[in-house]
Amino acid sequence: MQTTELAVLDLHADALAATRAVVAGLGAGDWDAWIETSRTEVRRLVNHVVMENGWVEHFLAGESIDEIRRRVPADADVLGEDPLGAYDRSCERAEAALAAPGAFDVRCEVPRLGSITGREYAGSRLVDVLVHGWEVAKATGQDTRLDPRLAGAARSIIEPKIRMLAENGVIRDAVVVPPDADDQTHLLALFGFSE
Repeated sequence: MQTTELAVLDLHADALAATRAVVAGLGAGDWDAWIETSRTEVRRLVNHVVMENGWVEHFLAGESIDEIRRRVPADADVLGEDPLGAYDRSCERAEAALAAPGAFDVRCEVPRLGSITGREYAGSRLVDVLVHGWEVAKATGQDTRLDPRLAGAARSIIEPKIRMLAENGVIRDAVVVPPDADDQTHLLALFGFSE
């Protein structure tokens, strides 16, 4: 495995861990909190993250979204009575799938992203998990400061793809921020979010 692959895997693992801390910090009254940026409740967004973590092994195995949806419908509750446990199990499966030999070289068909390599998919998952974690933290009054290393990596991954994502309806229009703003501010602005 190349050093660059190890770096991406480490960053992906750190993004999962950062969002895990947010999920672990949720109180009983936080799960119904409204997240304006994603226009949904906390539980539904965490459910989305866990569900998409579970998709990783299947996309890397060449399955289509239709095949995956037949197994787990889009409206399924994958959190159950133990949301943090469900989150942890989904992270373990996603990390194992991405660390498998050759995983970064396979091509997978991911909705709204098209045909991408496993390496690109790992980067996309890193960004998705990190930003959704920030959204949950903001909606529930938790610490919203991202690890600068993760924010910088996520920004470098997503910035070149921002026009395509906007055209595909994945994100809203970017927010204009000062050129000298930090990586977290730039990253969130790319998604149309402000701190």
